[in-house]
Amino acid sequence: MSQFEILTKYIPMLQEERIGEWVIDQENDGTAERPIQMPFVHYSETVRHFIEDVYILAEQHQELELTRYREIIKENGIEGGLNDIENVDISNLNAQCVLALIMGVVRAERFCDGAIFNFFKNGTMLKCLERLDCLG
Repeated sequence: MSQFEILTKYIPMLQEERIGEWVIDQENDGTAERPIQMPFVHYSETVRHFIEDVYILAEQHQELELTRYREIIKENGIEGGLNDIENVDISNLNAQCVLALIMGVVRAERFCDGAIFNFFKNGTMLKCLERLDCLG
């Protein structure tokens, strides 16, 4: 059993299931009485569980220092942060760096709706999980 199975178990689910969908307010007109709600992503239950499991893994593996995800990403020569993530060759990264990328995306969602959505949609999350599976 892989030490990263808490996350790699999602590989088959991510290939089949919907990740989520953007919710855009079509009902309100922007007046004080009916302010328009900002668009947001309503994630599937699978993605919500995945996010919880990312935090659980970080908690269970303190030695990976995933709270330092930004520094870990930089130390591995990945510039441009998450904006450039889809151009990174994940096949050469170690487990700590792959997990730091995943943590970075999960944390980015707090400031940028849809960060996780894009990471799943463009296939980068699947590549990260497949790399962890190889390393596990």
